Amino acid sequence: MPPTDSDLARWFVDQVQPHESLLRSWLHRRFERNIDVDDIVQEAYARILQARQNGVLASPRAFLFATARNLALDRLRRHEVSRTDLLGDFDSLHVLDERDGIPETVARHQELSLLTDAIQSLPARCRQILTLRKLYGLSHREIAARLGLSESTVSNQITIGIGKCTDYFAEHGDGAGPAR
Repeated sequence: MPPTDSDLARWFVDQVQPHESLLRSWLHRRFERNIDVDDIVQEAYARILQARQNGVLASPRAFLFATARNLALDRLRRHEVSRTDLLGDFDSLHVLDERDGIPETVARHQELSLLTDAIQSLPARCRQILTLRKLYGLSHREIAARLGLSESTVSNQITIGIGKCTDYFAEHGDGAGPAR
């Protein structure tokens, strides 16, 4: 048989309410300013009263603190999710979208294709040296050591490669050369 309202009120005053100040202090210390302690305490009271109506609670104090802790953690989780969702929505607005538009992207792809063709038209040794220098950023000394050549040969091949690429751009492109 469920307790009467007066029995429930007397039980609450005797078994639960004496722990309120300790509960509030614990919540403030544990969760600092990240939650509304008044809301958590009221919700914990509602849940402990509902649990008492459904049956006897062996340890009302333990139930009160566990319920308050779980409510606080749940609120923090929901707050983190909503804050993250808000940032996600903001990002999807593309307000500060710094990507190039379609014409710029097409032009860059055309220039890249032209550069690739120019490099492919070079003799094998020249192409290899120019690739090591421009794409991999190796120094003349590193290229010379890797390929067993003198540094002057590497320097000459890079000069020849750049000259031939420039000529290729003049013949096949708009004369402006690739974007840098």
